[in-house]
Amino acid sequence: MNKCIALGVVFFLIASISYGQKKKKKKDNDSDRSPKQELIYDNINYLPTIQSVQLYPGTAESTLPVIDLEQKNQLLLSFDDLRADIRNFYFSIEHCDANWMPSRLSPLEYAEGFNEGRIDNYSSSKATFQPYTNYQVNFPDEYVGPKLPGNYLLKVYEDADKSRLILTRKFYVIRKLMSLSAKVTPSTIVSLRNKNQKLDVFVKTGAVTITNPQRDLRVVALQNQRTDNMMSLSDPMFAGGSEINYNNSQTLDFKGNNEFRYVDLRSLKLGSERVSSIRIDSLVRVDLHPDEDNSTSTYASTFDENGKFYIRNMDQREATLEGDYAQVTFSLKTDQTVKGDIYIVGGFNNYQRTSAGKLHYNENLKLWQVVLPLKQGLYDYEYVLQDPSGKVITDAFSGSFYQTGNNYQILLYNRKIGTFWDELLGFGEVSINNRK
Repeated sequence: MNKCIALGVVFFLIASISYGQKKKKKKDNDSDRSPKQELIYDNINYLPTIQSVQLYPGTAESTLPVIDLEQKNQLLLSFDDLRADIRNFYFSIEHCDANWMPSRLSPLEYAEGFNEGRIDNYSSSKATFQPYTNYQVNFPDEYVGPKLPGNYLLKVYEDADKSRLILTRKFYVIRKLMSLSAKVTPSTIVSLRNKNQKLDVFVKTGAVTITNPQRDLRVVALQNQRTDNMMSLSDPMFAGGSEINYNNSQTLDFKGNNEFRYVDLRSLKLGSERVSSIRIDSLVRVDLHPDEDNSTSTYASTFDENGKFYIRNMDQREATLEGDYAQVTFSLKTDQTVKGDIYIVGGFNNYQRTSAGKLHYNENLKLWQVVLPLKQGLYDYEYVLQDPSGKVITDAFSGSFYQTGNNYQILLYNRKIGTFWDELLGFGEVSINNRK
């Protein structure tokens, strides 16, 4: 009798687990589909349920998403949908100019294949408080691939309906016909020498004939792969033979900012140095220790990942499907009279200043706070201030220092005479004071 009862209990538990893990099918009615969206040529999550979006070459998580037309390498796109059902997601690409506007080329001119593919690699989360479905796709493949160099926008949408966007991501396609190098120096502006980092860029055009660099070339510089503060330059300081130098006195002059703030969320059982408390009800909730306003502090060397985030899990073996989400409360303590809006930004949200990342003042705690759903992993972040005029002040709560460790990516575009699109023909990177 006891044996029968035990077997019955085991059967009940297995049936319960199986039912709980069974994937919810997408409903057929139109109201359950992803809503229609207006396309934005930027790194955008159009729905709050789309989280942990990553796009990178192969296994190089920290690398800018660049496809080399000669090497024919692939990019990996991975993202979670917290609706946790099965949906028919499709993707396509669009060629853009150096300003990230449509290049007016037809898909037949810039894309291989059908320029539309279905994302058929998906899996459900395992034993997590927050259920989700993870989707992955590698491209280029037989259906989608670029054939011209330049900037591209990756679009992901539901049911082959391009108006039902869920995310867009920028990526780059290069045909390396020119070489470039760069160095980082203090700003030539005396008042900014201890705060800013200036880039000098040196180009060798190789076999490419450039008769008018101001018209035919454009240099674009990114700091830590972020596009919200990118700088561009068309006028060189020197051009002669196959050499073109962009070392003008007051150009490509970036704020050094400060080392990124950092939180380790790899374990939701053990916590970490930055974690104040962990609570579990229907979801996991994590409170972090308040961050101090460092705008008046001196520079202090710390380790960071230059704004990146990595999905990692110390509680289970697999990060992608066994990593749980936590509702994480960030707090900023400042005595400043804040005029404008404070946002938390980093690679995890593509430095987008959205309502989800906007801090609100907690009168009881005297803290600025925001709650974000974050998957187990490692996260760099910073607080920025957007003043009433719309200007973004990246060092409002951190200070800015020449000593700060940063990575810079330099992109070289060429617009051939008689054409109306830009091709990416050169790429280089340079680092300063990195500590990892």
